[in-house]
Amino acid sequence: MEVLVTGGTGVVGRQVVERLHARGTAVRVLSRRSSFQLPDGVRTFRGDLRSGAGLSEALAGADVVVHCASATGNPLYRPARRTDVDGTRRLLEAARQRGTPHLVYISIVGVDRVPLGYYRAKLETEQVIENSHLPYTILRTTQFHDLILRVLQTSPAPLLIIPAGFRFQPIHSAEVAERLVELTRSSPAGHVADMGGPQVRGIEDLARAYLVSTRRTRVIVRLPLPGRAAAAFRAGHHLCPERVVGTVSWENFLTQHLDSSSRNKTTRRPRHE
Repeated sequence: MEVLVTGGTGVVGRQVVERLHARGTAVRVLSRRSSFQLPDGVRTFRGDLRSGAGLSEALAGADVVVHCASATGNPLYRPARRTDVDGTRRLLEAARQRGTPHLVYISIVGVDRVPLGYYRAKLETEQVIENSHLPYTILRTTQFHDLILRVLQTSPAPLLIIPAGFRFQPIHSAEVAERLVELTRSSPAGHVADMGGPQVRGIEDLARAYLVSTRRTRVIVRLPLPGRAAAAFRAGHHLCPERVVGTVSWENFLTQHLDSSSRNKTTRRPRHE
């Protein structure tokens, strides 16, 4: 089996590649960047979903496509639509010319209930896949631990600004990657059951745990956010408490992340060497 992973250098995509490779699966990666490190034996193809460049070559002979590429981190509709919706449409068009590969797509819980620009683009992408006449599987998950951490880390010191009243159900990206690998080895199943993290917790609770783990002192500022998207988040439309699948807690993730960061700093060579 040949598997193409789009976004194979991202948070989840890289872990999907590593797991497939470890299982002896022939893996190839499509990325806009050429300077990245992947396991030996993984074929890399430089291409761009936004222009369609390199797609035909990357798809040649692929039996499964794990579609992880996305405009992650951009909440606006137009930039997300350009990468997610239009890029996926180009990917599917190229795939149809190369056969009928099974497309496995990673989406987000609540894209049909939260009127955020990025979520709207993800929902439209799902619809493009559903209407493509290609075999597909779509997995929706809750927010990754990594996303919550990035939001907290970008708050300007000495403040820690959080959206008032928000709750999250963060899940470990490694567990999502493992599930995606399982789906590559299964028959196309359309929409599969959602995948949620082990706990639904308020953002202030997550923020305080972050401060304890990092031994930092910050003034937590609760920022009320207006609009329908913020109201949907406060209502919990991005959560799936009935689908607790993940096992790695927020605190366990923070411990793993800090240990990993510490090891990287210890093994990093001084610049003058």
